[in-house]
Amino acid sequence: MIDGAMLFGSEARQAAARFRSQDPASGQALAPDFSSASADDVAETCALAAAAAPAFGASDPEDRARFLETIASEIEAIGDDLIIRAMQESGLPRPRLEGERGRTIGQLRLFAAFVRQGDWIDATIDPAMPDRTPLPRPDLRRMNVPVGPVAVFGASNFPLAFSVAGGDTASALAAGCPVVVKGHPSHPGTGELVARAIQRAVAACGLHEGVFSYLPGETHALGEALVADPRIRAVGFTGSRGGGLALMRIAAARKEPIPVYAEMSSINPVILMPGALASRGKALAEAFVQSLTMGAGQFCTNPGLVIAVDGPDLDAFIAAAADVMQGSTAQTMLSPSIHDNFTKGVSALAGHTAVETIARGQGETGANQAVAALFQTSAQQFLSDIALAHEVFGSSSMIVRCRDLDEVANVIASLEGQLTATLQLDDADIPYAHALLPVLADRVGRVLANGWPTGVEVAHAMVHGGPFPATSDGRTTSVGTLAMFRFLRPVAFQNLPADLLPHALADDNPFAVARRIDGVRERSPR
Repeated sequence: MIDGAMLFGSEARQAAARFRSQDPASGQALAPDFSSASADDVAETCALAAAAAPAFGASDPEDRARFLETIASEIEAIGDDLIIRAMQESGLPRPRLEGERGRTIGQLRLFAAFVRQGDWIDATIDPAMPDRTPLPRPDLRRMNVPVGPVAVFGASNFPLAFSVAGGDTASALAAGCPVVVKGHPSHPGTGELVARAIQRAVAACGLHEGVFSYLPGETHALGEALVADPRIRAVGFTGSRGGGLALMRIAAARKEPIPVYAEMSSINPVILMPGALASRGKALAEAFVQSLTMGAGQFCTNPGLVIAVDGPDLDAFIAAAADVMQGSTAQTMLSPSIHDNFTKGVSALAGHTAVETIARGQGETGANQAVAALFQTSAQQFLSDIALAHEVFGSSSMIVRCRDLDEVANVIASLEGQLTATLQLDDADIPYAHALLPVLADRVGRVLANGWPTGVEVAHAMVHGGPFPATSDGRTTSVGTLAMFRFLRPVAFQNLPADLLPHALADDNPFAVARRIDGVRERSPR
C-alpha cells in the first residue's frame, strides 16, 4: 500500500505539505502525492528513537538477528509491486532492480548471521590480579556498544540497496541503533513500500516502535533538521560531495558533534599495464565500455579515468573503445537533475582546450537520457588542471596518456581519495605493478586486478570506502559486515559487581559469544 504517509514508529501520518515523484523516462508526475515532513516531525521521530535505544541496544544478538531476517522476509513479501514502482520512479530496468532487491535482502541476512555470531561485540576480559606486584591489576572488561539513534539518507542511484533498507540502515540496526530514514524524493513510493515492511517487522518482533521511523520529503531543511537533532548520534549518507559536506558542517557545529559517514565522489582509475594492453587491448576496450555505460554510468564505482603509457597499443585500445561506444544507446538517467548535471559536466570537458573528445554514444531518443562520452588528455595537462579529475556522474570517462610508468605513478599520486582502482595486467606486468601498488593503496579503499570496478560484493572482506572525498572517513566502509563498526563504540567496565555486568561480559556468558580472556581468544560456544 502506498498512500504518501510518514511513519512515526508504528503510526502512519499525513502532512499538509505534499510533493510528487516523477517518471524520469517520460517526465510525467506519478501519483499519489507524498507527505513532506517538517522539522517538528523530525523532533518527534528522534524522540521515539531515543526512547527505543536503551532496550534495543541491549537486545540479545539472536533477537536482533531474527529482526533483520524478518525485515528481509517482509520485503520479499511485497512481491512485484515493489519492482514495478521502483521501475516507474527510477527508470531502471526490471533485471537491475530484481538484482538490487536480492542484494538488499541478502545483506540483511548476512548481517543477521554476523550479529548472531557475536564477534562484533569484541568482548574482552582481563581478570583481576590482586596479588600482582608492584601494583595489583583491576578487573577490566570491554565490549562494543551501539552509539545510539542513526539518521540515514536514501541514495538516488540505488532505490533499494542504498536506501530505506539498504546497507546503512541494515548495519545500524545490526549494531543495535534505532534508525530514522530521510527518504529520497526521487523514489518516495518505493521508499514507503520498504519502510512499511520494516515497520511490520518491528511489530512482529515485539520491538519498541521507535526502532524505525521514515520521513519522506524534498527539502534540504528536513535533512538539516535531522542531522542537527541532539538525539541523533551518527549519520549515514550516500550522494553528492556538496550534500555530504553540507551535512558534515551541520554535524560539526552541533553542541555535541557527531560523525557523518558520507560516501561522496570517486572516478575510480583503471590502469592499463603495458603487457595487458599489448596482449588483449581490444577485449579490454570492449569490457571497459560495457562497464562505463552499465546503468547509464550511475554507479559510484564507475570507471571514470583510464591511465596508460602512450604508444601504438594505447592507440589501438582507444580506437576499439571508440567503435564500441559509438554503438552504445542512450539510457534514461535517474532524475532530471542528475541528467542536467551530467550534460553540464560532459559539455565542460568537451569544451576544454586540453581535452579531445574521442567518441560519443548514440543520441537521445527520450527524456533524461545519457549519451556516453569518452575523452583523452595528456598526463601533463591532467596534472596541471585539477578540474579534469572531477567526477562526472554518468557514463563519461577520461583517458590519460602518460610518457612512462613513472608518470603513471605521478598521475595516481595526484588523485583525490577514491573508492577503487583497477590494475589490468599480465604476468609480465607484475614487477611494475609491485611499484604501483603502495601508491594505489594510499589513494583508494579497494584495489582490483583484471576486473572492473562496477559491482560491489556484499561480504565480510569488502571495503566500499576510501580516503576523502570518496568518503568522509577513509577508515570505514558502507558495504559488508565491517560497516557495522561505524555505529559501535568501545566501553570498558572496571571492577563492576557481577550483577551490573552486561550479558556479553558476564562470567556465565548468557549471550554465548566468543571472548578474549587475558589476551587469549576463546573458542566460540555457539
